Amino acid sequence: MSEDNSGAVKPGAKNPLTEEGQILSGLANLIVEEPFHLPSPHITLRDMMTLKQMLDHYAEKNWIDGAVITHGTDTLEETAYFLDLTVKANFPIVVTGAMRSSNEIGSDGLYNLISAIRVASSEDARNKGVLVVLNDEIHTAENVTKTHTSNVSTFQSPQFGPIGIVTKQGILFHHMPSYHENYAISDITKKVVIVKAHAGMDSSLLLAVQDLKVHGVVIEALGQGNMPPATVPGIKALIANNIPVVIVSRAFNGIVQDIYAYEGGGKQLKEAGVIFSNGLNGQKARIKLLIALEVTNDMKEIEEMFRN
Repeated sequence: MSEDNSGAVKPGAKNPLTEEGQILSGLANLIVEEPFHLPSPHITLRDMMTLKQMLDHYAEKNWIDGAVITHGTDTLEETAYFLDLTVKANFPIVVTGAMRSSNEIGSDGLYNLISAIRVASSEDARNKGVLVVLNDEIHTAENVTKTHTSNVSTFQSPQFGPIGIVTKQGILFHHMPSYHENYAISDITKKVVIVKAHAGMDSSLLLAVQDLKVHGVVIEALGQGNMPPATVPGIKALIANNIPVVIVSRAFNGIVQDIYAYEGGGKQLKEAGVIFSNGLNGQKARIKLLIALEVTNDMKEIEEMFRN
């Protein structure tokens, strides 16, 4: 990305990171591919599938020992999580980005790329799923999220923290995920939307969503997974039409639970057939539901996937 005199950041003719060949070639024997050159808000599920297929191809041919993907930060966590759930490769895969463009003072792109290459070259990075590396921290794709609009330390894992750090001496992992799920898919054909709950919400938006012929709905609910009582008819209508409804919390930390038994409370929603997600945020729950719907249409099987 480049920044002109107006202060507007836009894609340049060349990726500035690929022009640092002398610095990067000293870290590893690199194969550089640019399947697309897009700002991150332009990234689609089709683009994520392209990356998955490229990585699967390299894995089948056994041509590389690790992979680094440079990505704009706005949708970085979604691409990383999609790849985490679908890529079959056993080599390290690292996604990285930058919060300051290449011509700004303190640009972090090249430094983050160097860190990412170092992590992808580490034997200790194997079998930990897709990793996100920025600002000297190593995060899992499942837990990491963008927490600040502009701060260089924006990527955090609110529930658990980073699983490792990048130092001048080496790559240090201090814990690792206990479970990694992976699903075999060849395409993404379904439509899933996200709805955010708010005080005084009724069923009108949920019923409108149903009319859009969606295949699934993710609701960023209140607190531990509660909804205003006037939304219950809309939620039940979606489930009655075999449209899975996945609940996450709009809160920054914690997981949703079927605790409250009042009208619209989590206990009532769970009894109505709502699926409670185990700690994912809304955008990642959408990615997971899209993938789940490629695997099965069985509500019980989808619910079991979201327990992990």
